[in-house]
Amino acid sequence: MMWITRSIRRSLMLPHSHAASYSTALTSVAAVEAERSIREGPRNDWSRPEIKSIYDSPVLDLLFHAAQVHRHAHNFREVQQCTLLSIKTGGCSEDCSYCPQSSRYNTGLKAQKLMNSDAVLEAAKKAKEAGSTRFCMGAAWRDTIGRKTNFNQILEYVKEIRGMGMEVCCTLGMLEKQQALELKKAGLTAYNHNLDTSREYYPNIITTRTYDERLQTLEHVREAGINVCSGGIIGLGEAEEDRVGLLHTLATLPTHPESVPINALLAVKGTPLEDQKPVEIWEMIRMIATARIIMPKAMVRLSAGRVRFSIPEQALCFLAGANSIFTGEKLLTTPNNDYDADQYMFKLLGLIPKAPDFSQNSGKDFESENIEVAASSSG
Repeated sequence: MMWITRSIRRSLMLPHSHAASYSTALTSVAAVEAERSIREGPRNDWSRPEIKSIYDSPVLDLLFHAAQVHRHAHNFREVQQCTLLSIKTGGCSEDCSYCPQSSRYNTGLKAQKLMNSDAVLEAAKKAKEAGSTRFCMGAAWRDTIGRKTNFNQILEYVKEIRGMGMEVCCTLGMLEKQQALELKKAGLTAYNHNLDTSREYYPNIITTRTYDERLQTLEHVREAGINVCSGGIIGLGEAEEDRVGLLHTLATLPTHPESVPINALLAVKGTPLEDQKPVEIWEMIRMIATARIIMPKAMVRLSAGRVRFSIPEQALCFLAGANSIFTGEKLLTTPNNDYDADQYMFKLLGLIPKAPDFSQNSGKDFESENIEVAASSSG
């Protein structure tokens, strides 16, 4: 028996040069780029082939090295809890193939007017009590042009919710420069405007708004000093090359988005994508882990589609670098994990709710002492 063991050992002993090449062969691009990300910090000059090589790394290797980047750049147990409320539902003129709120599709969703102040503020209050620190308001509009009354109302909602000690985000479609400045003045923390997919695949999903128009809105938001929240959706029928293309566009913006939502399509009956195959957890992990390595300081949000994943599957996403979720029963109009389920998951996994952060967006209309009080009371 001893002789057999020695033989096996001898057979595994390679000459030094062979051992070195064997070691090199086992070193994935994810390992190399994660190490560089930890050493040098964020960069904005990524090439598509570089990102593709990270994305294609063996999945367990990708997961491990993304976790290392995450632990270096963030408190790895902290997860931001956000609540997303549809304050103006349905009747949208756009043709986004995944969206039940488009007026072009028969999904059984009725168009509604903008929610009144009492209803919005009550929802924000409940979200805060349940642990959310960022409140997001979504309106099913192509843009905000010609909606002065509604837009002014939303500015008031932003001020009121910010006054509660919460971060505030909006997603209202395309913005003009002046509107971005007004939202900043009102105290808006972040503005969400997803790119959805790669530039190349985008026309297969949406024809009523161009990719460049989306990028222009992000530019207005960035120049106004509001945090950019921008990500995309996987499971639209796109190729892996399109997922890489989306990540490449985000990672080569002048500044990485503060928040990068990774959504898995929840196919809705009545939309053109109603028969799409559900996204598998490994696809989410590849997207999240690659995003974490190439945009180390961004909040990577495990967004729509999370309701389909078990707690062990979500745990892998957190390990891969996700540190933000939407919590609450709905994401605009689609189902989401409820507060109790998320509380249980946080306790089970040892996750800690992230406190609100006003360090970069302390709007002029807010006294610093009030912000400090709000932040400490929610922590």
